[in-house]
Amino acid sequence: MSERKNGQIIIAIAVAIAVGAAVSWAGSDGGDRVGTVPLFALCGALAFAINWLAFVPSALARTERYYDLTGGITYVTTTAVAVLLAGELDLRATLVAAMVMIWSLRLATFLFMRISRDGGDSRFDDIKTHPLRFFMAWTLQGLWVLLTAAAALAVITGGTRVPLGVVGIAGIAVWLLGILIEVIADRQKSRFKSDPGNKGKFIDVGLWAWSRHPNYFGEIVLWTGVAIVALPVLHGWQWVTMISPVFVAFLLIKVSGIPLLEKKADERWGGQDDYEAYKRRTPVLIPKPPAMQQ
Repeated sequence: MSERKNGQIIIAIAVAIAVGAAVSWAGSDGGDRVGTVPLFALCGALAFAINWLAFVPSALARTERYYDLTGGITYVTTTAVAVLLAGELDLRATLVAAMVMIWSLRLATFLFMRISRDGGDSRFDDIKTHPLRFFMAWTLQGLWVLLTAAAALAVITGGTRVPLGVVGIAGIAVWLLGILIEVIADRQKSRFKSDPGNKGKFIDVGLWAWSRHPNYFGEIVLWTGVAIVALPVLHGWQWVTMISPVFVAFLLIKVSGIPLLEKKADERWGGQDDYEAYKRRTPVLIPKPPAMQQ
């Protein structure tokens, strides 16, 4: 790898750490502390530290096997630390912590089982043999956890406790809808791929007839729900943590989610009449009933 490329990667890593530090500072505004250290900032540092520690054995073994599992562990650990070290929690904070825990444990288990079954993740084929690029991936996962969970961490560590209210209940309902869509979509795809009769085919049934990426839609919706629950207790610089659902949507729509999968699908099935017809009639993200599709 050229020195120029290495320099660009180092800059990207530095930017990721700087963004994480800035969000940690903002989320800590007026929140709980452990001694002199803001609890939110401690959780932010922990998100990076866990991934950096996991990077070492993974880089030595040149494996991505535990990447997604580490992401789930990072969510669980940072949330647990926030809960254990924060002041007395109210119903809102308790529910938000449970929402993050349920989602992260479910997703990490699902992804780890998938990579164990498939034997690898093609996203890492070109980077796991290059330590600096591989380290950047683990650093970005730390940032991903921090930014995604930012609103939830602000609720738990922010120190403001008010009754759940209508807004909080609405946010929980949105979260429930999102995780239900994500779970159903993932199970439908797993069941489709496990059928030998579907080998080499693309999925266009169930929720996948409504959207080409219904699981991603569900994920965006559920994190929007968490942000809605957080709205009544945010103050000052804590409002920066509302970046959570925006970041999730941007990442999935523009960076590592839909663009990569659409490119991979086009390379595999592009030009086939049934696939091109599926693309024309099925929305890329926001579900639409087949009866309303043209």
